[in-house]
Amino acid sequence: MAGHSKWANIQHRKGRQDAKRGKVFSRISKEITVAARMGGGDISFNPRLRMAVEKGKAENMPNDNIDRAIKKGTGELEGVNYEEVRYEGYGPGGAPVIVDCLTDNKVRTVADVRHAFSKCGGNLGTDGCVAFQFKHCGQIVLEPGADEDRVMEVALEAGAEDVIANEDGSIEVLTAPTADLATVKDALEAAGFKPVIAEITMKALLETEVGGDDAARFQKMLDMIDDLDDVQEVYTAAILPE
Repeated sequence: MAGHSKWANIQHRKGRQDAKRGKVFSRISKEITVAARMGGGDISFNPRLRMAVEKGKAENMPNDNIDRAIKKGTGELEGVNYEEVRYEGYGPGGAPVIVDCLTDNKVRTVADVRHAFSKCGGNLGTDGCVAFQFKHCGQIVLEPGADEDRVMEVALEAGAEDVIANEDGSIEVLTAPTADLATVKDALEAAGFKPVIAEITMKALLETEVGGDDAARFQKMLDMIDDLDDVQEVYTAAILPE
């Protein structure tokens, strides 16, 4: 969209994560535990676990923390049994929002998420009310300056579904939400590219610009949701002013 920089939004998001390092570690630990519980503790045969471990290492998460989280998932160490749950709704201005959580108490979690929506003028909806407006996929982001033609050649040959060049110069590579993400990421790294983000995501099919008071309330709502202990990821189609 005109005037919108995806790269600026990505940097803002990463800056917020860096400012909350302890919470980032907690979220990654939960993801590692759940991934190990669902697919086993060997990253060679568990793509979800591999991506979670790589995310932890990218955030300089200590190896002991990673190993402990895996062992909790495989049952070698006692741990909390987290459940995956998704909430959907609309923020101020009507843009859709998806909130993915890992929780040991759904009653607490839904109350906390609902409070954040309602306090800021949003509405928590029913299951499936906005999910159709997003694409479940693998997403790799390269910072501005990468050779678009070369990225496209390498990514498509490795199995990527699409390569998108943004107006700000950043490049998005989309894959199936499977092991294809790791395969394409490996191919890009082998070709000399260093992805800034490589993750399974819910990508908005159509973005919505939100401005004025709605934008301020929307950002406050996102911040409140992001600060909740049970929240893992927040996805939105909203484009907010920089």
